[in-house]
Amino acid sequence: MERVEYQLMNALEDNFWWYRALHAIVAQRLSQLSLPAGANVLDAGCGTGGMLKYLSQHAPQYHYCGLEWNKEAAAMAESKLADSKTGTAITRGSVNSMPFGDQQFAAILSQDVLYHRNVDEQAMLQEFHRCLQPGGQLLVNVAAFQWMASAHDEHVHGARRYTEKQLQKLLQQNGFEVIRSGYWNSLLFPLMMLQRLTVGKHKASSDVETVSAWQNRIFHAVLDCERRLNLRLPFGGSVWIHARKGSCKKGFGQKNEAGE
Repeated sequence: MERVEYQLMNALEDNFWWYRALHAIVAQRLSQLSLPAGANVLDAGCGTGGMLKYLSQHAPQYHYCGLEWNKEAAAMAESKLADSKTGTAITRGSVNSMPFGDQQFAAILSQDVLYHRNVDEQAMLQEFHRCLQPGGQLLVNVAAFQWMASAHDEHVHGARRYTEKQLQKLLQQNGFEVIRSGYWNSLLFPLMMLQRLTVGKHKASSDVETVSAWQNRIFHAVLDCERRLNLRLPFGGSVWIHARKGSCKKGFGQKNEAGE
């Protein structure tokens, strides 16, 4: 991402409505994995460390590690986690070729990384497969629907968006068994769609920006309600997937006969 985007992320992710909702959703899904205490959990593409900070406070029973390519973002994450009691470590490196040993993690989390223009989808998922323990679990979140691409995507270096079926197929082609998937940020999706397809097409900045206190409270309350109700609709601003490492690597990265 552009440097200013990392600076905005670092400044806003503790209180900005979208980040707060994402952190709570991932923490909830992580709690449903039934990992043993002390399990190694990787946040692959951890940015400035907001997710790791939240998880270290709300699920301190695990041992966390963050991987981040950008030097400045990694330094921000280290600073943010300096007081963490979970011993969270930040490692610099690329998701395309991760600096970890085989079968090192019980779970890998990756939020809005797969769609990045510098990420090789196949390489990233094969690295996740390599670094997960047998039966290890994966939680991925990415932007949904290519037709929703806007100036925001340009500023955060987003190269592609996915439907639920596309994401399922991509993971299955790379050795993962899909357990659950779906869309979220659904209740606000009509408003998001209106913004992205009009003024959002030519904005001079991303959508990560300071909003009024009342807007922040309302947007967060809507997404928190959506999470608590476990609302499942066939659309949303983001698509998520929970998958498990398969036992067979045959066919990694191969396309089908139709070239898909």
